[in-house]
Amino acid sequence: MRNDGLLERFLSPLLEGRRQECRMVFVEAIESGVEPDKLYRSMIWPAMEHVARLYKNDQINAAQEHMATRINRLVADQLQAYLRKSAPNGKRILIACADGEPEELGAQMCADLFEADGWDVFFLGGGVPNDEIMELVGQVRPEILLLFGTQPSGVPGVRKLIELIREVGANPTMNIMISGGVFNRAEGLWKEVNADLFAPTAAEALRIAAEAQPRKPEVKIPGAPKKRRRRRRPPLLAQAEA
Repeated sequence: MRNDGLLERFLSPLLEGRRQECRMVFVEAIESGVEPDKLYRSMIWPAMEHVARLYKNDQINAAQEHMATRINRLVADQLQAYLRKSAPNGKRILIACADGEPEELGAQMCADLFEADGWDVFFLGGGVPNDEIMELVGQVRPEILLLFGTQPSGVPGVRKLIELIREVGANPTMNIMISGGVFNRAEGLWKEVNADLFAPTAAEALRIAAEAQPRKPEVKIPGAPKKRRRRRRPPLLAQAEA
């Protein structure tokens, strides 16, 4: 099976909830020599984004969205074992996401690809309180904290977590990277939540993380009054919600 047309073959049974047929598309692709990382980039990731877009535009209902997302995650689970592993590169990444199956799927794919690329990966998934994420950041001291989110409702929480981490100084040289659909839809939203890096896809996340230099810690002047941040709704959030 060639890579061309792979996504189209996968989408039809995916949206109809036909698990066995989706698995067969995956198996045939692997057996025909399609590289596993290309299946992430050209089939599973774009399928995830397509399902999210259809659901957001009311073109499929919640039942279809749930079935498709779970099948996509099933295939991603199976695909992880086929990834070629690079030698450890000595770098660490901590990955967290908002609650919900789509967010978990996107973050999981990032975790799989980073691990195959030689990173030491700590994958939290969703539903972890901010203070516990910050505590783990201090313990693990990763080079990158990747926050993945697809829904506008999760943006204020992402911003609050970033502010908390920077204020406490849990890991001053760590870069915070943002990825996920809501940040793709609103250009520049990642800057409004004060992140350091943005990656529209898992493949871009790998490249950007590899090239990133350690963050320069903020210089705090002893005795200087703390800056009081005025909490406001990010202006670009309305664009993401549209």
